[in-house]
Amino acid sequence: MTSTIPPHPFAVSKRRAALSAALGAALLGPLAAAGPARAQATGGTAAADWPSRPVRVIMPYAAGGPTDIIARLICEALSQRLPQRFVVENRTGAGGNIGASAVAKAPPDGTTFLFTNTGHAVNRSLYARLDYDPQRDLAPVTIVAEGPMVLLVPNDLPAHNMAEFVELLRAKPGQYAYGSTGTGGALQLVSLLFLHASGLRMEEIPYRGTGNATQDLLSGRLAMLYTAGPSAFPIAQAGQARALAVSSAQRSALMPDVPTIAEAGFPAATFSVWQGLLAPAATPAPIVERLQREIAAVMAEGPLRQRFAELGAERILANTPAEARRFVDAEMDRWAVVLREAGVQPQ
Repeated sequence: MTSTIPPHPFAVSKRRAALSAALGAALLGPLAAAGPARAQATGGTAAADWPSRPVRVIMPYAAGGPTDIIARLICEALSQRLPQRFVVENRTGAGGNIGASAVAKAPPDGTTFLFTNTGHAVNRSLYARLDYDPQRDLAPVTIVAEGPMVLLVPNDLPAHNMAEFVELLRAKPGQYAYGSTGTGGALQLVSLLFLHASGLRMEEIPYRGTGNATQDLLSGRLAMLYTAGPSAFPIAQAGQARALAVSSAQRSALMPDVPTIAEAGFPAATFSVWQGLLAPAATPAPIVERLQREIAAVMAEGPLRQRFAELGAERILANTPAEARRFVDAEMDRWAVVLREAGVQPQ
């Protein structure tokens, strides 16, 4: 299945502000009075002064996973470029909604951001009641990077390419199983997307983690398992299972002989696991735009790009806030349709 701030201290002292206001009123009258109003409305010198305090980056998932590591790499690079520290704070639970809600309700002053992934685009369709609106209350800053999932099948399955695999599933609808890590997980999402695009039916077997699912794939209990590139490619290269397709729009540099799911005939099943940064919705545009530019700058560095590829984030985006908004909105719309048609009920 394919497929993504606590208050800012810019105020001057009361004495200085009063002096400036009096002088402006005396010299320029109404025009001078309008100037500060315009500066405040547009963010004024916010982008130039920002950040004047440490910046919290809320991570809604557990420490140690790829999204968490990517966030920490970026924050370390930003801390070296900018005059304040960027600190990752893990706030887990409720499929990422606890951390996302905290950022949505944070003061929009450029000191609190959310670093999240594909799951953010799904939660609006997965949860019947949220205490925040993922689309209205959070503003995308940038989609940092994305990477593929890989469709693996066991060696004893009589299917050596996608055409043979599809023919096998069509002959026995619902009789083969795929592995997932439960509702809303990337393994389920990408599998549902493939089944939706192909019109095929398979049984879902949920696991607590990918390790047990991988073992069941290798033993032949599962007929299909999508998993992230860094985990999947070594298995395929060692001959333990077959990689039939990658879910991304481009072939993977890690295993370029494996076709994309679109090349296999299912472009609607294109899917990437993405990571992105979001801000409270009312964060001044100059701050959002500057942060995006700073992230794009650190992402252009060779060593960081290489580390990202090792973590499965092969394609660097670092796109603009407007591009990120279109990306996330499209993802939300897409998953609403896929999950509804797959019969996944909001929790």
